[in-house]
Amino acid sequence: MIRHLFVSSRPLSWVNTAYPFALAYLLLARPVDPLVLVVGTLYFLVPYNLAMYGINDVFDYESDLRNPRKGGIEGAVLAPAFHRPTLLAAAVTNAPFLVVLVLLGGPASWLVLLISVFAVVAYSAPVLRFKERPVLDSITSATHFASPAAYAVALAGVAPDARAVLLLAAFFCWGMASHAFGAVQDVPSDREAGIGSVATVLGARATVLFAAALYLAAGVLAACSRWPTALAGLLALPYLAMVLPFVGITDATAERANRGWRRFLAINYGAGFAVTMLAIVASALA
Repeated sequence: MIRHLFVSSRPLSWVNTAYPFALAYLLLARPVDPLVLVVGTLYFLVPYNLAMYGINDVFDYESDLRNPRKGGIEGAVLAPAFHRPTLLAAAVTNAPFLVVLVLLGGPASWLVLLISVFAVVAYSAPVLRFKERPVLDSITSATHFASPAAYAVALAGVAPDARAVLLLAAFFCWGMASHAFGAVQDVPSDREAGIGSVATVLGARATVLFAAALYLAAGVLAACSRWPTALAGLLALPYLAMVLPFVGITDATAERANRGWRRFLAINYGAGFAVTMLAIVASALA
């Protein structure tokens, strides 16, 4: 059971939600509250991801069976026997952290946290199923990754300046682009399972162009922030280099985009390192 939960939580992606929270809080909070930092980082590291991806694996079981890339680092094929335990584990691991975070925060942080948790549930849960509402699926996915950083800003108790707003907007565009491009490889299996997505509606080629435009927008927004964080705009380049080779892809060849998606998983770590260096320099110059 532990192994299934571990795989279902997508350990390679844990850093994508915990890091934005920790970085934003460390840069903005004055003083830094160690309890808030530790509890928030741990929450967005594991329980948050278990809820986000575990709920997805439970309610996407039928389509995952048809998806050749599922069953490894890119997502579990969660057998029905594990569905109820996974949902229970997600609830049990999330609840204590959420109670503590509510006690540590205030109305502004409560609102952001509510939006964040709602987006996690609404993406995959029956009835809502935002993942089957084209474009809203990408918006919701971007919320999964940008909201931890926005939550850190709210917890820090400071009004975000223009630089923070631009960087958050850039990160949101990055999230939308990444979701849209990731959906391209699933066009055949999603259509076979009757699942709508931004990629099944726009088509593989148009979705790749949509993702490229959003990565470019993310770069421009980041470049408009003050020096030295404006250099973060250059981080759009490796992502553009990742998606542009697939502009000629068709719905029939959409699964080839998985090659680019695997590069995406590696690019994230390099981009994270560069962001860390920029954050250190920006903090030193502040």
